[in-house]
Amino acid sequence: MAHPQAQAENRKSRVLVAVGGGIAAYKVCEVVSSLFKSGVEVRVILTRSAQEFIAPLTLSTLSRHPAYTDDDFWQPTHSRPLHIELGEWADLLVIAPLTANTLAKLTYGLADNLLTNTVLASTCPVLLAPAMNTDMWEQLTVQRNWQQLLTDSRYHGIGTASGLLACDRVGAGRMAEPPEILAYTQSLLHTQGQRDLAGKRVLISAGGTREYLDPVRFIGNPSTGKMGLALAQAALHRGAKVTLVHGVASWDVPLGVQAIPIINAEEMQQVMLEYLPNADIIVMSAAVADVKPQDYSTEKLPKRSLPQSLPLEAVPDIVAQLGKLKQPHQRLIGFAAQTGDIVTPAREKLYSKKLDAIVANPIDKADSGFGSDNNQAIFLDNQDRQVTIPPCSKLQLAHHLFDFVSNLTL
Repeated sequence: MAHPQAQAENRKSRVLVAVGGGIAAYKVCEVVSSLFKSGVEVRVILTRSAQEFIAPLTLSTLSRHPAYTDDDFWQPTHSRPLHIELGEWADLLVIAPLTANTLAKLTYGLADNLLTNTVLASTCPVLLAPAMNTDMWEQLTVQRNWQQLLTDSRYHGIGTASGLLACDRVGAGRMAEPPEILAYTQSLLHTQGQRDLAGKRVLISAGGTREYLDPVRFIGNPSTGKMGLALAQAALHRGAKVTLVHGVASWDVPLGVQAIPIINAEEMQQVMLEYLPNADIIVMSAAVADVKPQDYSTEKLPKRSLPQSLPLEAVPDIVAQLGKLKQPHQRLIGFAAQTGDIVTPAREKLYSKKLDAIVANPIDKADSGFGSDNNQAIFLDNQDRQVTIPPCSKLQLAHHLFDFVSNLTL
C-alpha cells in the first residue's frame, strides 16, 4: 500500500529523520545508512544539542544530502520556509532519540526550533524512539507527556528497552535498536500510519519445534521463526495486541509483544489452545514437526545404543484443532511450506483444516523460505480468492497478508 502521492509520481519513499540530543544519537547512523541502502530518500535534522554528540557531516554523508540544523532554519536561504518544505516533503518523520525536552514540546504543541516547527508543519505519521536516564524516563511528568502524545493518532511510539545506560544505570530508558526502528519505519511507509488492527488480539505461532530422542538429539527442521517475527511486528505496528508463541529463536522479541517460548509440538499445542478463545486473528506460521520419537531417554544415549530404526509417532495436529474450535468471529490463517506445485496441497489444507486463508510458501526458491530475510507466496482463501506476492522482505509479506485478511467477510 504505497503513499497516494508516491503512487502518482512513482517516486521513492521519503523519510525525514530528526536527531535529538542524547548519546543514543550514534545509533541513528545505522538507521540513516540502512534507509538509504534500501532505496528510501532520506533527509536529516539535528537539534542544537544533538550536534554535541554527532556531527552533521556524518549524517549528510550517510544520507547523501546536507543535514539541516537550526542555523539553516534561521537563515533566509530558501525560496520557502525550510520547515514548510521539509514538512510537505516527508512521507514519514522519525525522531530518534526523542529527549524529555522534545517530548514535552511536542505534547504541548510548542515550536522553537527547526525540528518542532517541522512537526507542526507536517501531516505525515511520526515515529518516536525515546531515550533517557531511567529516573528521567520514569518521572510522572515524562510518562504523562508520553501517554498524552500517543493519544494523537499521528504519533507511533517504540517503548524503551532495559539495559546498561550511558550513565552506568541499569534500567529502562534505552533507545530501541536500529533494526526495530527500521522495521517500524517500513511498516509505517506501508500502512501510512493507519492502525487497522487496533483493538484486535493477534495470536501467532513461529519457528520450528524440536522433538527430542534424548537430551541432545531431536527431530526438527530449518525454520528460524523469522516469518513469525515479521508477522508479529506487522500486527503490532498496525495497532494489535500480539502474542507470539515461538520455538528456539536467535532474534530479539519486539518491544510490546507478549512472547511465549516453547520447545516441542505438545507445548505449542497447550499454549495455542489456551490463548485461542481471546484471539481475533490466529496465524499458524510455525513449522511444527509431524512426528516425534516414540521413546525418550532422560540420559544421552551412547552412540552404540542408538536404534538402527527409530520408532515414530504422530504429534498433535495443532492447526486442525484450532480449525475445529475457532468461533465465527475469528480468522484462522495457516502456512503451507511446499516444493514444486505449492497451490494444490495448500488449497487441500485450506479446506481440510477449516482455515479462512492460507499462505502457500515455496521453500525451493532462491532467497525464500526457511532462514531467509525475504519471502514470496501465493495467498488463498475460502472465498476462492488467490493473490500472488512476488519476492519481498518478510515484513512486507506480513503486511500483504494482513491486507489480504482484512478483506475476508464474515
